[in-house]
Amino acid sequence: MARGPVLIELEDEKSDRLTVADAPPVPDDTPGMPSGQAMQVAAGIAARKPSRLVRWFWSLGIALVGAIVSIKAWGFLTDLVARNAILGWGITGLLGAFLFVLAVLALREIAALGRLGRLDGLRRAADTALVDEDLEAARAVTDRLVALYKGREDTRWGRNRLAELRRDQMDASSLLALADRELLGPLDQAAQREVEAAARQVATVTALVPLALADVAAALTANLRMIRRVAEVYGGRSGFLGGWRLTRAVMAHLVATGAVAVGDDLLEPVLGGSIIGKLSRRFGEGLVNGALTARVGVAAMEVCRPLPFAVGKKPKVPNIIKSSLSGLFGSSKS
Repeated sequence: MARGPVLIELEDEKSDRLTVADAPPVPDDTPGMPSGQAMQVAAGIAARKPSRLVRWFWSLGIALVGAIVSIKAWGFLTDLVARNAILGWGITGLLGAFLFVLAVLALREIAALGRLGRLDGLRRAADTALVDEDLEAARAVTDRLVALYKGREDTRWGRNRLAELRRDQMDASSLLALADRELLGPLDQAAQREVEAAARQVATVTALVPLALADVAAALTANLRMIRRVAEVYGGRSGFLGGWRLTRAVMAHLVATGAVAVGDDLLEPVLGGSIIGKLSRRFGEGLVNGALTARVGVAAMEVCRPLPFAVGKKPKVPNIIKSSLSGLFGSSKS
């Protein structure tokens, strides 16, 4: 039996004209379009509401630990005073100072929650005045708005302009539009700058840090800080509990409305849809996560703003995406 290569001739006359281009493409298991997974996971974590059983667990656990620590501290202090009065009273003074600082922090948290509630009440009162076309109610809302920003130097010019022009307004909508333009216009610009900075940071970290879950941690941290700063711009000054409550409200609204999903027009102002597919996977995810952060920022502005956005005044997410992400990883042509 002869050994060697075997030549099989094909009868098809077109077989000698086959080229590499005719070969089927290599299958790619990686999805072509980035999905913004880090932002979607971060939004899900922030929007998740703990169950009643978990809340009871933490409440009872904190109460139990607090009771045990208090009893141990009291026994320690009484024994120390009995052994050494000077040292015992000194430690007692330190404990009293610590409890005083803790009480001050608790009062700050309560005040922060109160200020967030004040903003929410102003927005609801403005909505009611606009629906009812109630000029007196609109004037009351304007007075409360001026009182809210009375101690801020960056609103002095707007407050003076509002005081000069408010008497000329004969209906509720024009009066609230004047207050919106003169008082909240500069604050909107400052809040939008915070949103742009957060979107740029999330996009950069996602694209450049390949560590697992690092993009989720960066997205969650940046969005928490952005929401807190947006609240501070509008006078919220949220504390830890108030900031987390506000973040959960914003994220829950976005998850419920599906705004954390990647739409076809999400990055159209920055890159064309066909260009996104040609980017590397990490850069594409960075751009999408930054764009979703911009959506979260606009939602935070709506929640924290003491007046509802007037018609045509609401910041547009594509504009924020374009100003914050354009040129971040190079232009689309490059």
